[in-house]
Amino acid sequence: MSRILRIELRRSAAAGTALVLLVAGALLLYASTDGWASGWMALAMVQRQYLVLLWPLALAAGAWQARREQRSNVAELFASTARPLAQRVAPVLAAMTIAVVAGYAAMTAAAVPWIIGTVSYLPTAVFAVLAVGALSLVAAAWFGMAVGRLVPSALTAPGLAVAGIGLLLVLTPTAVGGHEGVTAVFSPTQGLGLFGDFRTISGRVSAAQGVWLAALAVTGLVLLAAETRRARTAALLPAVLGAALAILVIPRGGDFVESPIDPVARELVCTEAGPRVCVSRMHAGLLAEVEPLARQGLTMLAKLPNAPTTAAEDTNSFLDEHAQPQRPDTVTFNLRVDSDGHLADDRTFLPEMLNAAGVNAYACGNELSRPVSRAAAYWLMEREPTAGAHDPAEETAQTRALWQSLRKLPEREAAARVASVRTAALACESLDGLLSRSAA
Repeated sequence: MSRILRIELRRSAAAGTALVLLVAGALLLYASTDGWASGWMALAMVQRQYLVLLWPLALAAGAWQARREQRSNVAELFASTARPLAQRVAPVLAAMTIAVVAGYAAMTAAAVPWIIGTVSYLPTAVFAVLAVGALSLVAAAWFGMAVGRLVPSALTAPGLAVAGIGLLLVLTPTAVGGHEGVTAVFSPTQGLGLFGDFRTISGRVSAAQGVWLAALAVTGLVLLAAETRRARTAALLPAVLGAALAILVIPRGGDFVESPIDPVARELVCTEAGPRVCVSRMHAGLLAEVEPLARQGLTMLAKLPNAPTTAAEDTNSFLDEHAQPQRPDTVTFNLRVDSDGHLADDRTFLPEMLNAAGVNAYACGNELSRPVSRAAAYWLMEREPTAGAHDPAEETAQTRALWQSLRKLPEREAAARVASVRTAALACESLDGLLSRSAA
Protein backbone atom coordinates (compact mmCIF):
# COMPACT_ATOMS: atom_id res chain seq x y z
CA MET A 1 0.00 0.00 0.00
CA SER A 2 2.79 2.44 0.90
CA ARG A 3 4.49 1.78 -2.45
CA ILE A 4 1.25 2.48 -4.33
CA LEU A 5 0.73 5.64 -2.28
CA ARG A 6 4.21 6.88 -3.17
CA ILE A 7 3.48 6.25 -6.82
CA GLU A 8 0.18 8.16 -6.58
CA LEU A 9 1.88 11.07 -4.84
CA ARG A 10 4.29 11.33 -7.78
CA ARG A 11 2.01 10.59 -10.72
CA SER A 12 -1.41 11.85 -9.67
CA ALA A 13 -2.58 15.44 -9.38
CA ALA A 14 -1.55 15.46 -5.70
CA ALA A 15 1.81 17.22 -6.08
CA GLY A 16 0.38 19.81 -8.45
CA THR A 17 -2.57 20.42 -6.13
CA ALA A 18 -0.32 20.99 -3.12
CA LEU A 19 1.87 23.37 -5.14
CA VAL A 20 -1.09 25.35 -6.47
CA LEU A 21 -2.60 25.73 -3.01
CA LEU A 22 0.74 26.77 -1.53
CA VAL A 23 1.56 29.33 -4.23
CA ALA A 24 -1.96 30.79 -4.42
CA GLY A 25 -2.29 30.92 -0.64
CA ALA A 26 1.16 32.43 -0.04
CA LEU A 27 0.60 35.09 -2.71
CA LEU A 28 -2.74 36.03 -1.17
CA LEU A 29 -1.24 36.22 2.32
CA TYR A 30 1.78 38.30 1.39
CA ALA A 31 -0.39 40.64 -0.67
CA SER A 32 -2.20 41.68 2.52
CA THR A 33 0.17 41.26 5.48
CA ASP A 34 -1.54 44.13 7.32
CA GLY A 35 -4.55 41.87 7.83
CA TRP A 36 -2.69 39.22 9.85
CA ALA A 37 0.58 40.71 11.08
CA SER A 38 -0.92 41.33 14.54
CA GLY A 39 -1.22 37.69 15.64
CA TRP A 40 -1.67 33.99 15.01
CA MET A 41 -5.46 34.06 15.25
CA ALA A 42 -5.58 36.86 12.68
CA LEU A 43 -3.40 34.73 10.38
CA ALA A 44 -5.66 31.69 10.82
CA MET A 45 -8.78 33.76 10.13
CA VAL A 46 -7.32 35.41 7.04
CA GLN A 47 -6.39 31.97 5.69
CA ARG A 48 -9.95 30.84 6.26
CA GLN A 49 -11.25 33.88 4.43
CA TYR A 50 -9.08 32.99 1.44
CA LEU A 51 -10.81 29.62 1.26
CA VAL A 52 -13.25 31.45 -0.98
CA LEU A 53 -10.60 30.81 -3.67
CA LEU A 54 -8.71 27.82 -2.28
CA TRP A 55 -11.81 25.69 -1.64
CA PRO A 56 -12.99 25.83 -5.29
CA LEU A 57 -9.42 25.02 -6.38
CA ALA A 58 -9.44 21.87 -4.23
CA LEU A 59 -12.87 20.98 -5.58
CA ALA A 60 -11.65 21.35 -9.16
CA ALA A 61 -8.44 19.42 -8.42
CA GLY A 62 -10.48 16.48 -7.14
CA ALA A 63 -12.65 16.47 -10.26
CA TRP A 64 -9.57 16.67 -12.50
CA GLN A 65 -7.95 13.74 -10.72
CA ALA A 66 -11.11 11.60 -10.99
CA ARG A 67 -11.05 11.97 -14.77
CA ARG A 68 -7.53 10.49 -15.08
CA GLU A 69 -8.71 7.06 -16.19
CA GLN A 70 -11.04 8.62 -18.77
CA ARG A 71 -8.21 10.77 -20.17
CA SER A 72 -5.91 7.72 -20.39
CA ASN A 73 -8.60 5.53 -22.04
CA VAL A 74 -8.22 2.84 -19.37
CA ALA A 75 -11.55 3.27 -17.58
CA GLU A 76 -13.06 0.09 -19.07
CA LEU A 77 -9.86 -1.87 -18.40
CA PHE A 78 -9.80 -0.95 -14.70
CA ALA A 79 -13.55 -1.55 -14.38
CA SER A 80 -13.02 -5.16 -15.56
CA THR A 81 -10.52 -5.97 -12.79
CA ALA A 82 -11.50 -8.05 -9.79
CA ARG A 83 -10.53 -5.37 -7.27
CA PRO A 84 -13.47 -3.43 -5.82
CA LEU A 85 -13.71 0.24 -6.72
CA ALA A 86 -13.17 1.31 -3.11
CA GLN A 87 -9.77 -0.41 -3.03
CA ARG A 88 -8.74 1.14 -6.33
CA VAL A 89 -9.52 4.72 -5.27
CA ALA A 90 -8.17 4.47 -1.70
CA PRO A 91 -4.53 5.34 -2.64
CA VAL A 92 -5.70 8.25 -4.77
CA LEU A 93 -7.89 9.55 -1.93
CA ALA A 94 -4.97 9.30 0.48
CA ALA A 95 -2.67 11.11 -1.94
CA MET A 96 -5.13 13.96 -2.50
CA THR A 97 -5.75 14.23 1.24
CA ILE A 98 -2.04 14.55 1.91
CA ALA A 99 -1.76 17.09 -0.90
CA VAL A 100 -4.46 19.51 0.26
CA VAL A 101 -3.46 19.29 3.93
CA ALA A 102 0.21 19.76 3.06
CA GLY A 103 -0.59 22.71 0.79
CA TYR A 104 -2.65 24.41 3.50
CA ALA A 105 -0.02 23.70 6.17
CA ALA A 106 2.76 24.99 3.90
CA MET A 107 0.74 28.15 3.33
CA THR A 108 0.73 28.66 7.10
CA ALA A 109 4.42 27.85 7.39
CA ALA A 110 5.23 30.42 4.68
CA ALA A 111 3.72 33.14 6.88
CA VAL A 112 5.40 32.10 10.15
CA PRO A 113 8.77 33.87 9.58
CA TRP A 114 6.94 37.15 9.04
CA ILE A 115 5.54 37.40 12.57
CA ILE A 116 7.35 34.86 14.72
CA GLY A 117 9.67 37.51 16.14
CA THR A 118 6.90 39.90 17.22
CA VAL A 119 3.95 37.67 18.16
CA SER A 120 4.10 35.57 21.32
CA TYR A 121 0.44 34.87 22.12
CA LEU A 122 -0.73 31.58 20.59
CA PRO A 123 -4.21 30.51 21.78
CA THR A 124 -5.27 26.91 21.30
CA ALA A 125 -8.28 28.10 19.29
CA VAL A 126 -5.87 28.87 16.44
CA PHE A 127 -5.27 25.16 15.89
CA ALA A 128 -9.01 24.48 15.73
CA VAL A 129 -9.48 27.24 13.14
CA LEU A 130 -6.61 25.87 11.05
CA ALA A 131 -7.89 22.30 11.37
CA VAL A 132 -11.34 23.30 10.12
CA GLY A 133 -9.72 25.03 7.14
CA ALA A 134 -7.69 21.93 6.28
CA LEU A 135 -10.73 19.69 6.73
CA SER A 136 -12.73 21.89 4.37
CA LEU A 137 -10.13 21.32 1.65
CA VAL A 138 -10.19 17.56 2.23
CA ALA A 139 -13.99 17.59 1.92
CA ALA A 140 -13.73 19.67 -1.26
CA ALA A 141 -11.17 17.32 -2.85
CA TRP A 142 -13.14 14.17 -1.99
CA PHE A 143 -16.45 15.63 -3.14
CA GLY A 144 -14.82 16.93 -6.30
CA MET A 145 -13.48 13.44 -7.06
CA ALA A 146 -16.96 12.00 -6.62
CA VAL A 147 -18.51 14.53 -9.01
CA GLY A 148 -15.63 14.06 -11.45
CA ARG A 149 -16.23 10.31 -11.52
CA LEU A 150 -19.97 10.74 -12.06
CA VAL A 151 -19.50 13.40 -14.75
CA PRO A 152 -16.14 12.60 -16.44
CA SER A 153 -16.14 15.67 -18.68
CA ALA A 154 -13.36 18.14 -19.40
CA LEU A 155 -15.75 20.89 -18.28
CA THR A 156 -16.44 19.37 -14.87
CA ALA A 157 -13.36 20.72 -13.09
CA PRO A 158 -13.67 24.38 -14.24
CA GLY A 159 -17.43 24.21 -13.76
CA LEU A 160 -16.99 23.04 -10.18
CA ALA A 161 -14.46 25.82 -9.51
CA VAL A 162 -16.93 28.48 -10.62
CA ALA A 163 -19.79 26.79 -8.77
CA GLY A 164 -17.68 26.57 -5.60
CA ILE A 165 -16.99 30.32 -5.61
CA GLY A 166 -20.67 31.04 -6.19
CA LEU A 167 -21.66 28.66 -3.41
CA LEU A 168 -19.44 30.33 -0.86
CA LEU A 169 -20.16 33.91 -1.90
CA VAL A 170 -23.84 33.83 -2.73
CA LEU A 171 -25.82 30.62 -2.38
CA THR A 172 -24.98 29.62 1.20
CA PRO A 173 -25.69 33.00 2.85
CA THR A 174 -28.88 33.40 0.78
CA ALA A 175 -30.15 29.86 1.40
CA VAL A 176 -30.19 30.22 5.19
CA GLY A 177 -32.00 33.54 5.09
CA GLY A 178 -29.36 35.62 6.87
CA HIS A 179 -29.16 33.47 10.03
CA GLU A 180 -25.49 33.99 10.91
CA GLY A 181 -25.18 30.90 13.09
CA VAL A 182 -26.54 28.53 10.44
CA THR A 183 -24.53 30.25 7.72
CA ALA A 184 -21.34 29.78 9.75
CA VAL A 185 -21.96 26.01 9.77
CA PHE A 186 -22.11 25.58 6.01
CA SER A 187 -19.53 28.14 4.89
CA PRO A 188 -15.97 28.00 6.29
CA THR A 189 -15.45 31.59 5.12
CA GLN A 190 -18.60 33.17 6.50
CA GLY A 191 -18.40 35.85 9.21
CA LEU A 192 -14.63 36.36 9.00
CA GLY A 193 -14.67 39.83 7.44
CA LEU A 194 -14.72 41.87 10.68
CA PHE A 195 -11.13 41.75 11.81
CA GLY A 196 -9.88 42.95 15.16
CA ASP A 197 -6.74 42.19 17.13
CA PHE A 198 -8.75 40.46 19.87
CA ARG A 199 -11.21 38.63 17.60
CA THR A 200 -11.55 34.85 17.89
CA ILE A 201 -13.82 31.99 16.80
CA SER A 202 -15.64 30.07 19.49
CA GLY A 203 -14.97 26.38 20.05
CA ARG A 204 -18.61 25.44 19.43
CA VAL A 205 -18.60 27.15 16.05
CA SER A 206 -15.40 25.32 15.05
CA ALA A 207 -16.88 22.04 16.30
CA ALA A 208 -20.10 22.55 14.32
CA GLN A 209 -18.15 23.39 11.18
CA GLY A 210 -15.96 20.33 11.70
CA VAL A 211 -19.01 18.07 11.99
CA TRP A 212 -20.52 19.38 8.77
CA LEU A 213 -17.29 19.23 6.78
CA ALA A 214 -16.54 15.71 8.00
CA ALA A 215 -20.06 14.66 6.94
CA LEU A 216 -19.54 16.27 3.52
CA ALA A 217 -16.25 14.40 3.15
CA VAL A 218 -17.93 11.09 4.03
CA THR A 219 -20.65 11.81 1.47
CA GLY A 220 -17.99 12.39 -1.16
CA LEU A 221 -16.21 9.19 -0.14
CA VAL A 222 -19.36 7.04 -0.30
CA LEU A 223 -20.42 8.65 -3.56
CA LEU A 224 -17.00 7.98 -5.06
CA ALA A 225 -17.05 4.31 -4.06
CA ALA A 226 -20.73 3.73 -4.95
CA GLU A 227 -21.41 1.54 -7.96
CA THR A 228 -25.21 1.47 -7.94
CA ARG A 229 -27.91 4.13 -8.04
CA ARG A 230 -29.19 3.08 -4.62
CA ALA A 231 -25.72 3.43 -3.09
CA ARG A 232 -25.34 6.88 -4.63
CA THR A 233 -28.67 7.96 -3.16
CA ALA A 234 -27.63 6.60 0.23
CA ALA A 235 -24.46 8.69 0.03
CA LEU A 236 -26.57 11.78 0.80
CA LEU A 237 -27.44 10.41 4.23
CA PRO A 238 -24.14 11.38 5.95
CA ALA A 239 -24.49 14.96 4.68
CA VAL A 240 -28.07 15.21 5.94
CA LEU A 241 -27.23 13.76 9.34
CA GLY A 242 -24.08 15.88 9.60
CA ALA A 243 -26.00 19.06 8.80
CA ALA A 244 -28.63 18.28 11.44
CA LEU A 245 -26.01 17.51 14.08
CA ALA A 246 -23.98 20.62 13.24
CA ILE A 247 -27.05 22.84 13.61
CA LEU A 248 -27.66 21.29 17.03
CA VAL A 249 -24.05 21.96 18.08
CA ILE A 250 -23.72 25.57 16.98
CA PRO A 251 -25.08 28.30 19.33
CA ARG A 252 -28.38 29.76 18.17
CA GLY A 253 -30.39 32.88 18.85
CA GLY A 254 -28.98 35.09 21.56
CA ASP A 255 -26.26 32.55 22.38
CA PHE A 256 -24.60 33.08 18.99
CA VAL A 257 -22.00 35.87 19.02
CA GLU A 258 -21.09 36.88 15.49
CA SER A 259 -17.75 38.47 16.40
CA PRO A 260 -16.55 37.05 19.75
CA ILE A 261 -13.62 38.59 21.63
CA ASP A 262 -10.85 36.58 23.28
CA PRO A 263 -10.69 37.85 26.91
CA VAL A 264 -7.25 36.33 27.50
CA ALA A 265 -5.84 38.25 24.53
CA ARG A 266 -6.96 41.50 26.19
CA GLU A 267 -5.29 40.80 29.54
CA LEU A 268 -2.56 43.33 30.32
CA VAL A 269 1.13 42.42 30.48
CA CYS A 270 3.19 45.08 32.28
CA THR A 271 6.80 46.08 32.86
CA GLU A 272 8.20 45.23 36.27
CA ALA A 273 10.33 48.32 36.99
CA GLY A 274 10.01 52.07 36.57
CA PRO A 275 6.82 53.84 35.49
CA ARG A 276 4.51 50.97 34.62
CA VAL A 277 3.75 50.38 30.94
CA CYS A 278 1.22 47.73 29.96
CA VAL A 279 0.15 46.16 26.69
CA SER A 280 -2.35 43.45 25.92
CA ARG A 281 -1.20 39.84 25.95
CA MET A 282 -1.87 39.82 22.21
CA HIS A 283 0.81 42.50 21.75
CA ALA A 284 3.22 41.37 24.47
CA GLY A 285 5.95 40.90 21.87
CA LEU A 286 5.87 44.65 21.16
CA LEU A 287 6.27 45.77 24.78
CA ALA A 288 9.97 46.59 24.27
CA GLU A 289 9.07 48.87 21.33
CA VAL A 290 6.23 50.60 23.18
CA GLU A 291 7.92 51.06 26.57
CA PRO A 292 10.28 53.99 25.77
CA LEU A 293 7.58 55.93 23.92
CA ALA A 294 4.96 55.39 26.63
CA ARG A 295 7.38 56.42 29.39
CA GLN A 296 8.24 59.54 27.44
CA GLY A 297 4.54 60.38 27.38
CA LEU A 298 4.24 59.80 31.14
CA THR A 299 7.17 62.18 31.69
CA MET A 300 5.37 64.86 29.68
CA LEU A 301 2.12 64.32 31.60
CA ALA A 302 4.02 64.72 34.87
CA LYS A 303 3.74 68.51 34.33
CA LEU A 304 0.07 68.25 35.30
CA PRO A 305 -1.33 68.08 38.83
CA ASN A 306 -2.46 64.54 39.79
CA ALA A 307 -0.74 63.20 36.68
CA PRO A 308 -1.25 59.55 35.69
CA THR A 309 1.53 57.15 36.67
CA THR A 310 0.69 54.20 34.40
CA ALA A 311 0.45 53.90 30.62
CA ALA A 312 -1.66 51.03 29.27
CA GLU A 313 -2.88 49.91 25.89
CA ASP A 314 -6.53 50.66 25.24
CA THR A 315 -8.04 47.19 24.84
CA ASN A 316 -11.49 48.42 23.88
CA SER A 317 -12.61 47.10 20.51
CA PHE A 318 -15.01 48.45 17.91
CA LEU A 319 -16.81 45.12 18.37
CA ASP A 320 -17.63 45.97 22.00
CA GLU A 321 -21.09 47.24 22.81
CA HIS A 322 -19.77 49.41 25.63
CA ALA A 323 -16.28 50.88 26.08
CA GLN A 324 -14.53 50.36 29.39
CA PRO A 325 -14.08 53.67 31.30
CA GLN A 326 -10.58 55.04 31.73
CA ARG A 327 -9.02 55.35 35.19
CA PRO A 328 -7.66 58.75 36.35
CA ASP A 329 -4.28 57.25 37.29
CA THR A 330 -3.79 55.65 33.86
CA VAL A 331 -3.20 57.08 30.42
CA THR A 332 -4.23 54.79 27.57
CA PHE A 333 -2.84 54.53 24.08
CA ASN A 334 -3.84 52.80 20.88
CA LEU A 335 -1.36 50.21 19.68
CA ARG A 336 -1.40 49.69 15.94
CA VAL A 337 0.61 46.94 14.31
CA ASP A 338 2.24 47.67 10.97
CA SER A 339 2.24 45.27 8.04
CA ASP A 340 5.71 44.05 9.09
CA GLY A 341 4.47 42.97 12.53
CA HIS A 342 6.19 45.83 14.36
CA LEU A 343 4.77 48.97 15.92
CA ALA A 344 3.17 51.22 13.33
CA ASP A 345 4.46 54.77 12.72
CA ASP A 346 6.02 55.75 16.05
CA ARG A 347 5.93 59.44 15.04
CA THR A 348 2.19 59.56 15.73
CA PHE A 349 2.35 57.54 18.96
CA LEU A 350 2.87 60.46 21.38
CA PRO A 351 0.43 62.91 19.74
CA GLU A 352 -2.29 60.26 19.84
CA MET A 353 -1.42 59.15 23.38
CA LEU A 354 -1.53 62.71 24.71
CA ASN A 355 -4.71 63.80 22.92
CA ALA A 356 -7.11 65.35 25.43
CA ALA A 357 -4.13 65.21 27.81
CA GLY A 358 -4.09 61.45 27.73
CA VAL A 359 -7.73 60.42 27.42
CA ASN A 360 -8.87 58.19 24.58
CA ALA A 361 -11.81 59.77 22.77
CA TYR A 362 -13.14 56.31 21.85
CA ALA A 363 -14.58 55.92 25.35
CA CYS A 364 -16.65 59.07 24.72
CA GLY A 365 -17.83 58.06 21.28
CA ASN A 366 -15.14 60.19 19.57
CA GLU A 367 -17.14 63.33 20.40
CA LEU A 368 -14.38 65.27 22.17
CA SER A 369 -13.26 68.50 20.51
CA ARG A 370 -10.26 67.67 18.33
CA PRO A 371 -8.72 71.17 18.30
CA VAL A 372 -8.76 71.34 22.11
CA SER A 373 -7.53 67.74 22.44
CA ARG A 374 -4.64 68.22 20.02
CA ALA A 375 -3.62 71.64 21.34
CA ALA A 376 -3.30 70.18 24.86
CA ALA A 377 -1.20 67.30 23.50
CA TYR A 378 1.19 69.51 21.56
CA TRP A 379 1.63 71.86 24.51
CA LEU A 380 2.79 68.89 26.58
CA MET A 381 5.18 67.84 23.81
CA GLU A 382 6.45 71.43 23.40
CA ARG A 383 6.00 71.11 19.65
CA GLU A 384 4.03 73.13 17.14
CA PRO A 385 0.93 71.25 15.91
CA THR A 386 1.28 69.66 12.49
CA ALA A 387 -1.54 68.93 10.07
CA GLY A 388 -2.44 65.35 9.34
CA ALA A 389 -3.05 64.10 5.82
CA HIS A 390 -6.83 64.26 6.25
CA ASP A 391 -7.16 67.11 8.80
CA PRO A 392 -9.35 70.01 7.64
CA ALA A 393 -7.45 73.29 7.31
CA GLU A 394 -9.92 75.09 9.60
CA GLU A 395 -9.43 72.50 12.36
CA THR A 396 -5.64 72.76 12.10
CA ALA A 397 -5.85 76.56 12.32
CA GLN A 398 -7.98 76.31 15.48
CA THR A 399 -5.52 73.86 17.03
CA ARG A 400 -2.57 76.16 16.37
CA ALA A 401 -4.40 79.20 17.74
CA LEU A 402 -5.22 77.36 20.99
CA TRP A 403 -1.66 76.07 21.25
CA GLN A 404 -0.23 79.57 20.78
CA SER A 405 -2.55 80.96 23.48
CA LEU A 406 -1.30 78.28 25.88
CA ARG A 407 2.32 79.13 25.08
CA LYS A 408 1.74 82.77 26.10
CA LEU A 409 0.47 81.80 29.57
CA PRO A 410 2.60 81.15 32.65
CA GLU A 411 3.42 77.43 32.81
CA ARG A 412 1.39 76.84 35.99
CA GLU A 413 -1.78 78.35 34.50
CA ALA A 414 -1.29 76.57 31.18
CA ALA A 415 -0.80 73.27 33.05
CA ALA A 416 -4.00 73.92 35.03
CA ARG A 417 -5.95 74.45 31.80
CA VAL A 418 -4.57 71.29 30.24
CA ALA A 419 -5.39 69.42 33.47
CA SER A 420 -8.97 70.69 33.22
CA VAL A 421 -9.11 69.25 29.69
CA ARG A 422 -8.04 65.85 31.04
CA THR A 423 -10.60 66.02 33.88
CA ALA A 424 -13.44 66.90 31.50
CA ALA A 425 -12.39 64.23 29.02
CA LEU A 426 -12.37 61.55 31.74
CA ALA A 427 -16.00 62.47 32.45
CA CYS A 428 -16.80 62.71 28.70
CA GLU A 429 -17.82 66.36 29.18
CA SER A 430 -17.47 69.14 26.63
CA LEU A 431 -13.95 70.52 26.14
CA ASP A 432 -15.07 73.71 24.41
CA GLY A 433 -13.60 76.85 25.99
CA LEU A 434 -11.38 75.05 28.52
CA LEU A 435 -8.17 76.37 26.93
CA SER A 436 -9.44 79.88 26.32
CA ARG A 437 -10.62 80.75 29.84
CA SER A 438 -9.09 80.55 33.30
CA ALA A 439 -9.17 77.08 34.87
CA ALA A 440 -11.21 76.67 38.01
